[in-house]
Amino acid sequence: MIEARDGRQGPDTPACAPALRLEAHEAMARLQFETVHRRLEKIEAMMERLERRLWITVYGVVGMILAQAMQSMVQVAP
Repeated sequence: MIEARDGRQGPDTPACAPALRLEAHEAMARLQFETVHRRLEKIEAMMERLERRLWITVYGVVGMILAQAMQSMVQVAP
């Protein structure tokens, strides 16, 4: 029986059911973490787009307020 550094048995030994279950569980956990990571990346990208839209809206509102102030000053000045 050959043991690897991580404690697992070598390829020449038959695999037992608990070892197969453990490997399946590890693979499932890895897939779940990858899926969560991809979802988080998508959420972060959506948040960045939303933040850009929010700043454009803020700048638009400030621009409208400044334009109205300038218009009222021009109407009073002549």
